[in-house]
Amino acid sequence: MNQFSPFDGALLVDKPVGPTSHDVVDAIRRRFGIKKVGHCGTLDPNATGLLVLVLGKGTKLAEKLLAEDKVYQGAIKFGETTNTHDADGEVIATAPVPPLDVDKLNAAAAGFVGDIMQTPPMVSAIKKGGVPLYKLARKGIEVERKPRLVHVYRFRFTDYCEPYGYFEIACTKGTYVRTLAHDLGQKLGCGAHLASLKRLASGRFRVEDAVPLDDLLKLSPEELQRRIIPFAELVRQYQV
Repeated sequence: MNQFSPFDGALLVDKPVGPTSHDVVDAIRRRFGIKKVGHCGTLDPNATGLLVLVLGKGTKLAEKLLAEDKVYQGAIKFGETTNTHDADGEVIATAPVPPLDVDKLNAAAAGFVGDIMQTPPMVSAIKKGGVPLYKLARKGIEVERKPRLVHVYRFRFTDYCEPYGYFEIACTKGTYVRTLAHDLGQKLGCGAHLASLKRLASGRFRVEDAVPLDDLLKLSPEELQRRIIPFAELVRQYQV
């Protein structure tokens, strides 16, 4: 007798702008009546692209899948610094943008490739004393955050149309791309924030294989089952 149900496994979602990662989890849980649903790597509300969900017994593999490296593409707006390091925040400083092009941006970005210590932004899901930092930030409270070691494999700009630079980045889990955007702006002396971000890959999973959230929510339970990567297949892929 098969000990796994058709709803035990992983589901690849193409997240739109707007909902939080938790909103996506909640929508799938409610629509299909699945008790256990989790995600493997938070995407901010304005970020889009691949969100890996784990369902049922698949949640046992969440830590393994969460540890996977990530690939993103996005845009950075130079000349404006925000308090959240992205377009969701309040602009707290502006400065003239120096003459930039792809070569100059890549020369500056090269300084962020490799092992780097990164201080998480206050507006993040990291918890301090059991309370997410973003909840403290909403109250105007700022606390000390310990820098964390992350690794950036690749950080390259592909186009520049003032004041926006378009880039691709490959990095380890836990890397805050919006903080990289902020730090790059500080390095260039004009400030910057992350204008848009799309996750292209998480480990071996690709956004091309994901289904838009709205389309998933229109499926019948039987149709959803065909989109789920079975638990046994995940175990084989990850040799756990």
